[in-house]
Amino acid sequence: MFFLGQKQPRIALISEHGDPAIEIGKEEAGGQNVYVRQVGEALACQGWQVDMFTRQSDAEQPAIVQHSRHCRTIRLTAGPKTFIPRDELFPYMPEFVRAFQRFQIENGIQYKVAHTHYWMSSWVGMELRKHQSLKLLHTYHSLGAVKYQSIATIPMIAKTRLATEKVCLETADRIVATSPQERDHMRSLVSHHGNIDVIPCGTDIRRYGSVSQAKARQQLGIGPDEKVVLYVGRFDRRKGIETAVRAVSQSKLRDQIKLIIGGGSRPGQSDGIERDRIEGIVSEVGLQATTQFPGRLGNENLHLYYAAADVCLVPSHYEPFGLVAIEAMASHTPVIASDVGGLQYTVIPEVTGLLAPPKDDAAFAKGIDRILSNPEWRNQLGQAGRKRVEEKFSWDGVASQLGDLYNQVMEEQPVKKRSAAVSA
Repeated sequence: MFFLGQKQPRIALISEHGDPAIEIGKEEAGGQNVYVRQVGEALACQGWQVDMFTRQSDAEQPAIVQHSRHCRTIRLTAGPKTFIPRDELFPYMPEFVRAFQRFQIENGIQYKVAHTHYWMSSWVGMELRKHQSLKLLHTYHSLGAVKYQSIATIPMIAKTRLATEKVCLETADRIVATSPQERDHMRSLVSHHGNIDVIPCGTDIRRYGSVSQAKARQQLGIGPDEKVVLYVGRFDRRKGIETAVRAVSQSKLRDQIKLIIGGGSRPGQSDGIERDRIEGIVSEVGLQATTQFPGRLGNENLHLYYAAADVCLVPSHYEPFGLVAIEAMASHTPVIASDVGGLQYTVIPEVTGLLAPPKDDAAFAKGIDRILSNPEWRNQLGQAGRKRVEEKFSWDGVASQLGDLYNQVMEEQPVKKRSAAVSA
């Protein structure tokens, strides 16, 4: 806790591609962007001076966005000021490091603590440690060792990513895992060395759950008797949207279901290409008339869609945590999620929702039928989900745990660390 009159501690949150100030739903903007922004703002309310660093991906973007008195997003120039897919960003990371160092010099700041997000940001943090005294904490958001098990085409950057993730785990002052399952994957697939703390992701419990289902449906033009199945997220094959569509098509109640697939897309980019593929599957299974694609869901309407739904599907092939699940649960909406990763932690089967094997259309269809055919049980699941989120997953609580960890790390005596032996 910090007291009036004390100089506020300053921390850098580094999220090289997950811009905290960008509109959620844009290309590759999702859970990581939400996490960094919400943690940053909550930490600022608790007494920290928070600077969130990301890469400028559009020449029209302001270089600095001030979110509150003590929280801002700083966009550094690293490569062309245009969108670049994540798997093609690593060659620009040395430029990101130099831009960060230049910002410190020009502003008379030297950060003592950095919390990095995603593997490329960890590389940035490890490079910075070669030139300045810096306590380094890292959150992976996605582990390459897990991701590459579930995709057919391994990108060229895979070897570099895996090596970087291993060195980071073994040398950072702390790794922040978002679930016990993610911690276990780090130990079994990455390294037995390194310091790991488990601090979950959070959600805005004041926003989600603030409106009733009836009122949300009225505002969205959804009939009170419609059975609404919702998906929220990026258009990405790994998110398992195809499973959601095919599950609804196999449901015994398919003729009564309104399927809403919420998320952004950019024509011609990977996001737009996947949306086109999903629209093709919707046509193939004959759900065109009962499927809605509302596009990007943001601050003005996302909470309404969660509240309006009878059930929310999270059919990802893998999730280290799964923010959508707790956003839905906070909205009193039960979740049917893939039985993988952090979803095994956030969703309690038969209590707050159901778990099903990933890519198993029939299992998801069975779960949909169970919940939709029993409204009383559906409401019980929703109430239990809300209670679980209130107890474990508020942003204020997450930020408080992180702040305590930052203070603990700052008080520790420095020890000699292995340097990262990964080149850009």
